[in-house]
Amino acid sequence: MPPISKSGMSLIAGFAVGALVLAGCSSAPEESGAEEQPAVSVPTPVAIADGPGLADAITEDAMVAHLEELEAIASAHDGNRAAGTSGYDASVDYLRGKLEAAGFEVQTPEFEFDQFSVETESLSVDEQDVPVAALTYSPSTSDAGLTARVLAAPTDDSPGCEATDYDGLDVSGAIVVVDRGVCPFGTKQAVAADLGAVAVVVVNNEPGPLDGATLGDADIAQIPTGGVSQEDGPAVAAAPELTLTLDTETVTTTSRNVIAQTKTGDTDNVVVAGAHLDSVLEGPGINDNGTGVAAVLESALQLGAEPDVTNAVRFAFWGAEELGLVGSSKYVESLSEEDASNIALYLNFDMIGSPNAGYLAYDGDDSDQVGAPAGPTGSDAIERMFVERLQAEGIAAGGTDFDGRSDYGPFIAVGIPAGGVFSGADDVKTPEQAEEWGGIAGEAFDENYHTPEDTLANVDREALARNASVVGFGIGTYAQSVDGPNGVPVDEGRIAARSGQ
Repeated sequence: MPPISKSGMSLIAGFAVGALVLAGCSSAPEESGAEEQPAVSVPTPVAIADGPGLADAITEDAMVAHLEELEAIASAHDGNRAAGTSGYDASVDYLRGKLEAAGFEVQTPEFEFDQFSVETESLSVDEQDVPVAALTYSPSTSDAGLTARVLAAPTDDSPGCEATDYDGLDVSGAIVVVDRGVCPFGTKQAVAADLGAVAVVVVNNEPGPLDGATLGDADIAQIPTGGVSQEDGPAVAAAPELTLTLDTETVTTTSRNVIAQTKTGDTDNVVVAGAHLDSVLEGPGINDNGTGVAAVLESALQLGAEPDVTNAVRFAFWGAEELGLVGSSKYVESLSEEDASNIALYLNFDMIGSPNAGYLAYDGDDSDQVGAPAGPTGSDAIERMFVERLQAEGIAAGGTDFDGRSDYGPFIAVGIPAGGVFSGADDVKTPEQAEEWGGIAGEAFDENYHTPEDTLANVDREALARNASVVGFGIGTYAQSVDGPNGVPVDEGRIAARSGQ
């Protein structure tokens, strides 16, 4: 899960892409250079392929076994499974082997994306060094760095998101210091650049550093942009001038998605269940997002390639999500109007075993009134289905905003209803949440987010097992029916609901 502003959605554009629609993809395996995976056992598909049946079939042991494999892959490949690396290729091979052994025809379509690296990142305030992290796709400064006066963007409901935020201020030639929040980082940077700023420093709006943030697209990047912690923000914003030095590089490379679909079920009402497969470069990505991958993969293996279902189920594992939702964005962009219309709904699973776990469902109806608006018609019903299932398990679910930080973003942008469950990332657990779910108030849901410590040892196995069961329930429920009380628009109702997109 990439850190993108809380209500913004950064859809990646400008990348070349191969044929990504399932029907148009070649199933020939690509040479990855990853080591051969061991022989895999094939589970017996569930006898009753519905919500309760699939939920009961997904065990903690099976989930842990997948996570052990992903962690072993990362350990053998420089400690990560990031897009464009041998660790990612080996992860693709692992999934493909498991799915093919279960009878699925597996597609691994390639797409191009811009890969970003940083050689130097430094910021000085009154000759004192302040930790700074270059935002992905940020341009470099000169080798000597960039020194300029500071302009602190006014703090309002949408800091730095619109040119009018700077009315009456002289932006030209300044380093703009602006708070994180509301709109994408790329938007904040573009607004400041268009007004003549020479660089941007984004201040985190929650405790801790602003690591792993992205401008969203190399084509959007105009001026050097870095991020600092909430704690360092006041000193940076109050400084008369700053010296920022960034030495960065962006190169074009390729990655792959993994797509497999049941051979049975109505292809006019496809249920898509997805999780991003890549980690960040900094760590193995076991909670983020090995847990989501394991739940979707195990759902596929337990369901089987030819289950007795009403609707076809498509299982998708996205590449380069951590670099700005690239794989899912390119997939959705590749869909014809008919292909998109045939997708009844999208279920997204990104982090379900956080060590200080929450039990959250995407806020499809915007009942929380936080950040982004409600999802497309039907998203409210998906939320209700997950909330009711968690309630049946004795868990009072909370809501989490469609803030653009995961792969539901490209789907809801074209009117496809979406939902899912989530155990929390770098947000801080409130006292009320700790009282409801246990854990520690005032600490992040996952303190190991985007670090080398994102390992199986730091996954909450109780949360993992509970959420994985809920994942299976959701997939199995909609595999049998996409209408009813917790259903989504079908037939003419779907056309009408999406006509405004």
